[in-house]
Amino acid sequence: MKSSISFYWKCQLIGWSAASMYWFVQGSAGGGFSWSAGLLHFLADIILYILITHLYRAFARNNNWQNSTLNLLIKRFMLALPIMAIAYTGVTVIKIYLIRLIFVQGTTIEILEFIRQNLPGILMAGFRLMAIWMLAYHLYQYSRRELRLVKENAALQLGYREAQLEKLSAQLNPHFLFNSLNTIKSLISTDTKLAKRGIDLLSELLRSSLYRQVSPINSVAKELDLAKDYLELEKMRMEERLTFSLKTEQSLDNLTIPGLSVQTLVENAIKHGVSKLEDGGHIAITISCDTCFLEIIVSNPGVINEDLNRTGIGLKNLKERLQLTYHGRASFELFKKEDELVYSVIRIPLS
Repeated sequence: MKSSISFYWKCQLIGWSAASMYWFVQGSAGGGFSWSAGLLHFLADIILYILITHLYRAFARNNNWQNSTLNLLIKRFMLALPIMAIAYTGVTVIKIYLIRLIFVQGTTIEILEFIRQNLPGILMAGFRLMAIWMLAYHLYQYSRRELRLVKENAALQLGYREAQLEKLSAQLNPHFLFNSLNTIKSLISTDTKLAKRGIDLLSELLRSSLYRQVSPINSVAKELDLAKDYLELEKMRMEERLTFSLKTEQSLDNLTIPGLSVQTLVENAIKHGVSKLEDGGHIAITISCDTCFLEIIVSNPGVINEDLNRTGIGLKNLKERLQLTYHGRASFELFKKEDELVYSVIRIPLS
């Protein structure tokens, strides 16, 4: 088993070792340098200053400073800095004085006089070093906190988005189911063979719908199969009043699109278009792509319902699902051209 050192301890050891080495080299350049005293200073600096800063870290963690707001953290920093500087000054003065007593022969300076001579410089060094260490530590903790919050918010948004998608799909499924059941109901009394075929189609549609709920997206091929089954069900009810055609390329089959998107357009074309015309009409489904977008077009004869309050939930939900799934990069349009056909167009980014 390989032992591992945490990032915090690596920073502590490397940082204070580098600082101590700087002081060691600086001291060795002067006259009367003692290698034994220098080595003792080097080791004492690392041990004592790691001890001071580690105690501060433990205190900050125990009081949950890492989750403080920026303004509160700044106030705490300003209060803690003088205490840390004084602690640094105290241990440094004692360390230097004791090592001088051990290694400098004939020293007679009293400790109070030693403190008076060295206190200002050591205290300023304490403020500087402790400020650097505390800033580095809290900036690191603050950045980790921000990253954690970003990840948590992203996870919450993803969960919320998935919940919205599930809610919208739950609204669609009963709507779709009731339309299909009404179609089969109308066939039972007129053509039992077609009614049985309708039940088979509905079973397939329900199976596809249940599997689709595992993911909010589905392949183009599966969505087209779903739409064709639905059209066949409706054709059983409307007979010659409904015809349909499909134009696509096999290379597009594996591309993914929102579940029930094509079926929703087809359902809208029948409900608000073909079924309201005495002679019915033709529904054309065209799927193509360019370098950036996949385009789904469903055209049918009829008129566009301008009363938004009467617009079915299908198209509303489709727009919301496109917005949620593609973050505003997909689009949906419903318009009428001079050929008296109504066009429903979905454009989905390929990336």
